[in-house]
Amino acid sequence: MRHGKKFNHLGRTASHRKAMLSNMATSLILHKRINTTVAKAKALRTYVEPFLTKSKDDTTQNRRVVFSYLQNKHAITELFKTIAPKIANRNGGYTRIIKTGFRLGDGADTALIELVDFNELYNAGESTKKTTRRSRRSTKKAEPTEEVTEVVKNEEVVAEAAPIEDAPAPAEAADTEEKTEEEGEKE
Repeated sequence: MRHGKKFNHLGRTASHRKAMLSNMATSLILHKRINTTVAKAKALRTYVEPFLTKSKDDTTQNRRVVFSYLQNKHAITELFKTIAPKIANRNGGYTRIIKTGFRLGDGADTALIELVDFNELYNAGESTKKTTRRSRRSTKKAEPTEEVTEVVKNEEVVAEAAPIEDAPAPAEAADTEEKTEEEGEKE
């Protein structure tokens, strides 16, 4: 009986499953996204995310632990040098599974599994997003006083420039000359 055993065996023996997940994890790390079935993608997610968490702390021990599972030094280098700095601020959820339909030959449900921080289309809107913080009202009152000082500074600049602009424009000067000539003829 399989009571309480929720691990997906994927129709393989333990050694075959271990080798397959290791190869898929290596491919995911090197290529940043792979196409597979939904069941394999879900199994790969649970397999690879602990390695991504370990890669945040670049120590010899963490490298050896990850290498014992992946057995590929190029994947380890890529994981610790390229991927780890990008996921440093993320607390989990390093992978994304996108269902892509059904496979033509056998009708299997396929999916694309990718590293979240390496998809430029999804991250274009997130990079411009400004983080907001909740603050107390007393700090909100401090902000307008700074703006008022900026406005005062701008008014001072305008006040210094105002005497220069008080001179009449050439068109206005011509009008005033005509008026003075007309007044002189009336006298």
